[in-house]
Amino acid sequence: MRSISRTGLISGTGLVIAGLTATLVALVFPVWSYADRSGTGLDALNAQSVSTRFGPLSALDREFITKVRLAGLWELPAGQQAQERGTTQAVRTAGEHLIEGHTFLDARVRDVAARLNLELPNQPNPQQRQWLATLDASHGTEYDRQFANLLRKAHGKVFSVVAQVRANTRNSLVRDLADDANTTVLDHIKVLEATGYVDFDALAEDAATASPPPLTNSPAPPGPTQSPDSPAPVTPSAGYSLPPAASRPNPSATS
Repeated sequence: MRSISRTGLISGTGLVIAGLTATLVALVFPVWSYADRSGTGLDALNAQSVSTRFGPLSALDREFITKVRLAGLWELPAGQQAQERGTTQAVRTAGEHLIEGHTFLDARVRDVAARLNLELPNQPNPQQRQWLATLDASHGTEYDRQFANLLRKAHGKVFSVVAQVRANTRNSLVRDLADDANTTVLDHIKVLEATGYVDFDALAEDAATASPPPLTNSPAPPGPTQSPDSPAPVTPSAGYSLPPAASRPNPSATS
């Protein structure tokens, strides 16, 4: 009986020691994992940021500038097409807002890019070209539905990016551009929803199932750059115009 008690005591002591060890590891692990490790979010932010006279320019800032330009490269011709093909006044009005908003934003982003010595893309990306092709192949009420939902989905995604940039950027030019983009994107969201064709269930399901977007290569930081190639506009077949091509920033603009 005495032997059994001694064994139980030893087992109990072992459990206590094991518990204390686990607790100590749990307390030490976060300190080792985060506080004393290099490559944290702050390290990445500093490594990917460049200095400008308008404040540090982060990788997210540069990606945002590129996305503003890309948005205009397909949404401006889409708006022009909607004015031609829209079967309701609400769709045609949404097209008018897209034209006005992205004409304004494209001028703004070109000015910001020139002052930061950044180059901009000259044509829509592959996904945006596919969206334009989808619109080009649609007619009647189906066109109205495709237009409203494709554009509303795209604006919803960029809206969250604008908010993140506006909340966190340390660059005054990017901050002002984000203010303008926020106003414009919200206006476009409202007029697209006013068409009555937006499928909100599909938007919610898409957001719930979407995987995190892959990291993209940001444009080069300020410095000597080459002029971009001649633009290769991708537009609906009716020949709608794109914003003017991006050109090499004027060196005097950064002085």
